[in-house]
Amino acid sequence: MIFSSLEFLCVFLPVVFVLYCIIPSIKAKNAILILASLLFYAYGEPVYIILMIVSSLMNYIMARLIAGNNKGKKVFLIVAVFLNLGMLAVFKYADFAVDTVNTIFSLKIPQPGITLPIGISFFTFQALSYVIDVYWGRVEVQKNFFNILLYISFFPQLIAGPIVKYRDINEAIENRTMNADEIARGLRRFICGLGKKVLIANTMGLAADHIFTAAHSKVNFLVAWIGAIAYLMQIYYDFSGYSDMAIGLGHMFGFHFKENFQYPYGSDSVQEFWRRWHISLSTWFKEYLYIPLGGNRKGTARTCLNRMIVFFFTGLWHGANWTFVIWGLWHGLFLLFEAYCPIVKKAPKFLTRIYTLLVVCVGFVMFRADTLSDGLFMIGQMFTGFSINAASMSFAMQQLTPWFLVMLAAAFIGAAPIRGLVNSIRDNTKAEDVSGKWKAVHVLLYVLSGLLLVWCMIRLSGSTYNPFIYFRF
Repeated sequence: MIFSSLEFLCVFLPVVFVLYCIIPSIKAKNAILILASLLFYAYGEPVYIILMIVSSLMNYIMARLIAGNNKGKKVFLIVAVFLNLGMLAVFKYADFAVDTVNTIFSLKIPQPGITLPIGISFFTFQALSYVIDVYWGRVEVQKNFFNILLYISFFPQLIAGPIVKYRDINEAIENRTMNADEIARGLRRFICGLGKKVLIANTMGLAADHIFTAAHSKVNFLVAWIGAIAYLMQIYYDFSGYSDMAIGLGHMFGFHFKENFQYPYGSDSVQEFWRRWHISLSTWFKEYLYIPLGGNRKGTARTCLNRMIVFFFTGLWHGANWTFVIWGLWHGLFLLFEAYCPIVKKAPKFLTRIYTLLVVCVGFVMFRADTLSDGLFMIGQMFTGFSINAASMSFAMQQLTPWFLVMLAAAFIGAAPIRGLVNSIRDNTKAEDVSGKWKAVHVLLYVLSGLLLVWCMIRLSGSTYNPFIYFRF
């Protein structure tokens, strides 16, 4: 296990931050962050810390070779891509591949049983983006290995993203500053993300787990919809909460990560949803797969194929299960539908938002299901499971506790596209010399953040249920 949440909040983070603040040299600060990041990862994955260091060293060397060999740099790029994806394939997809072959050909090849290193998809994609950017000339090659190691291992976003491109933080690695306002805003953002995770995501996740693992006899349309909506909110608040924590910690240490979520559940189309959901991943696939495949520059048929390839791998990136692949292809099909069927663009906005949420919700049911048959069963019950019996209705009512309903209401409010209000508060409370009504808002937000932190710590101390969905990706 990674540090427990209370260990991280009460011991690890305060000690690292105090040491970071009292050391004046940027090189020494970087050394502290590297050591802290390695310790953070080693606490949960003592063996696989070697894998991460080897990955960092391998990509550092390949980037140096690419930068120093104009004629042969394409060969080194191919080798780098092969090594990175090969490592990901072995550690993440070996069992899946063997199981698929066994199923298709009725064989009994034993599965390797390799433990999945936490966060391997994230740090592998970060390393790949650096090597490819060096090849394309987007960034200067980094000659200091420890700077690359810090970039790949930085603990705030190491195990659950967002995926950070080297070109976005290369200057900050060697030259950054700290000030009280940045630290305070970063801490507030971190606490906000922690609240999303601990209060909303965990509450929604507990109900979703009960329903998705329940006996089929207990699941009618009401139970299925409760489970689908609970998971819809769990995955958003779990992952956006972790992204908020990573962005907040980045600010505290002088780094600025890009936003990873922009109210995706307020989207008017599936295409818009993917401009707002897991932005770091969708832009990664766009830059490093879709555009190199030809994007939309080679005709309609090739554009359709390229999009389906991208969403096939988007689904596969999330996990070694056909449920993830189907989820990715589901989104790819609706993107093609929207691109070539103008009815979505012409429909009233409230209808397009309902349509988008419905597509996303149904897709996440398959994403959450353990098997394809479980996912299809749950989706079927959502639309045809109209049987009313005592067992299923009692099971549904058991999930609708007062705390669940309060957190569900909070989840709907927090997911609403209120960007104008949020941006106004953000823009008017980030300066040190705020005045007037914004000064009161400024003070109130910090007071509420402090109370939220205390509440989260109380909840964490009294509960053993604290899963992070994206740790397995």
